[in-house]
Amino acid sequence: MTAAPSGPASESAERLIVDGMNVIGSRPTGWWRDRDGAKRELIATLQDFADATGAEVTVVLDGRPLDGLPEGDHAGLRVLYAPRRGRDAADDRIVELVGADDNPAGLVVVTSDRALRERVGRLGAEVVGSSTFLRRVEEHST
Repeated sequence: MTAAPSGPASESAERLIVDGMNVIGSRPTGWWRDRDGAKRELIATLQDFADATGAEVTVVLDGRPLDGLPEGDHAGLRVLYAPRRGRDAADDRIVELVGADDNPAGLVVVTSDRALRERVGRLGAEVVGSSTFLRRVEEHST
């Protein structure tokens, strides 16, 4: 299993795995009042980013699948959900993805979670903090 589809056209494309709730929670936007809305907003933002940059982006979200957004590809963004409830559920899914990837050193995991950073770093993935990534996303949206 790889984090995102690969092939001749995408061999040089950046491959990102985004810790969705960590990115959402990195800014005090009032997201906690509408978690589903915040997830949908992040998904739209990541779709735009993937389209603008050619990056292969996977987002892993906590909680039940959103209505109309089951796991899978959605306009160039791979959406996955934590397979269980509870602490570190999405983190465990991200570690599983990195561990199963044929080239974990070619992955960038977006999170500011210290424990997750250490776990995926030991597997060879690069890690970028949520705020750093969001600044980069904003640069591509202007």
